Amino acid sequence: MKNFFKRSLPEISHVKSHPKLQFFGELLHDPNLWHLNRRSLAGGMAVGLFIAFVPLPMQMLLAAALAIAFRVNLPLSVSLVWVTNPITIPPVFYFAYKLGTVLLGLPTEHIEFSLSSEWLLNSLDIIWQPLVLGSFVLGSFSALTGYLLINLLWRLQVSRLWQDRREKRLKKLLFVEKKELGQLKKLPF
Repeated sequence: MKNFFKRSLPEISHVKSHPKLQFFGELLHDPNLWHLNRRSLAGGMAVGLFIAFVPLPMQMLLAAALAIAFRVNLPLSVSLVWVTNPITIPPVFYFAYKLGTVLLGLPTEHIEFSLSSEWLLNSLDIIWQPLVLGSFVLGSFSALTGYLLINLLWRLQVSRLWQDRREKRLKKLLFVEKKELGQLKKLPF
């Protein structure tokens, strides 16, 4: 699993040199932001997935700030905000709005969607409460799911590696015992 993330995540030098992250300065040199261990990856997954569902612009900067604050894997956090991208934003936030209306017990307003700042300003007073609540619930659920999934997969991999190690030791032990038994049969007494 560690190798998968090593191959999939952008290189550290590329992320550190990104112009929009330069105002973090020395904070980017914290080694915990770049580690590929269970805690760092699970936390990075949770931060990135939570921020992906926040209906605000500049999600990458927000994810980077939270990754630095929680000292979790920064490249993973920043990469995962792209779960919501220009193609997925309309259905995801529409679902978040619908979920929010159900949770608040509000009727669903029929609003013609348009990806523009004018539409957003005109519709914001109607949709903001259900959208924010639905986004918070979706973000929390996906962050918790991602966190638990990484922990589960990590534990399964460690368990498998320990099992492989035990099997290799057992094979080696059996080979040595078999070899010693063969040498005992050759003894003259």
